[in-house]
Amino acid sequence: MSHNPRLLDRVRDAIRVRHYSYRTEQQYVAWIRRFIVFNGRRHPRELGGPEVEAFLSHLATERHVAAATQAQALAAVLFLYKHVLKVDLPWLGSVIRASRPKRLPIVLTRGEVRRVLSELDGQFHLIAGLLYGSGLRVLEALRLRVKDVDLERGILVVRDGREPRTA
Repeated sequence: MSHNPRLLDRVRDAIRVRHYSYRTEQQYVAWIRRFIVFNGRRHPRELGGPEVEAFLSHLATERHVAAATQAQALAAVLFLYKHVLKVDLPWLGSVIRASRPKRLPIVLTRGEVRRVLSELDGQFHLIAGLLYGSGLRVLEALRLRVKDVDLERGILVVRDGREPRTA
């Protein structure tokens, strides 16, 4: 008797083989599930570019999701087609893109940072200081162990960190 794993189990397996984070796995599976439900629970093998475009456009126009959220949904669906179903989708040219906010980031002055840090104690002060001074992501800082921190030499060892971001 041959065992044919369910689609979302196959997605999870493909993600784990590539060592994506557990949070990415959860998000991708959730987006793929929403994509399937949006298309009347039809199997993605029966769907293609037009259905992907309709789903992504729906997220932007009806659900008013942020551009980053829409990009994550696209990444999840493309992962499904490329790595699980082994199907290349045609270029998605007519997707209505979610708009990116036109605002500048708020940057605290050194004095403001000092005042914020002065309100924290113990491990929270240490973590916030490391986040500010090193550019670590929150999960990277929370995963630090005592042996990873050498304050005298100014060295941090980051384990299981993401690849550097590009602007």
